[in-house]
Amino acid sequence: MARGRDYITADGHRRLREELDYLWREKRPAVTRALADAAAEGDRSENAEYIYRKKELREIDRRLRYLSKRLDELIVPARRPDDPSRVFFGAEVTVADDDGTESTYRIVGADETDARAGWISVHSPVARALLGRGEGDSVMVRRPAGEIEMEVVAVRYP
Repeated sequence: MARGRDYITADGHRRLREELDYLWREKRPAVTRALADAAAEGDRSENAEYIYRKKELREIDRRLRYLSKRLDELIVPARRPDDPSRVFFGAEVTVADDDGTESTYRIVGADETDARAGWISVHSPVARALLGRGEGDSVMVRRPAGEIEMEVVAVRYP
């Protein structure tokens, strides 16, 4: 996988598209109406509701611009890898560390990471060490606290 390319899972792409649609079709029109109502109240310089709604509208517009641009840049892999026994983008990988403690990670795009769910960026040190490995392979992962050895226990593609 090329470092300069930004990948995202199909579910992640769908969630970003839904957020864009929600902001554009529901949230922005509601805030625009509230802003117009606040503006109609008179003096805008000391109107807290007006000031708040202007700020909220700016934040929504900023997020809309970001999502529109970002969705154009992201690539959803068209198919599963040819060798599903190896770790590639989108894989769910169970690893065991030196103590035998098992952890499960899903390798996803940078826009959909979730530490609580175990979803890690494809660009993270753990994911980079795991890419291309298969069950039974050991990898060394450099962390701020020092290097750790991990063994790939299982590879699945949800």
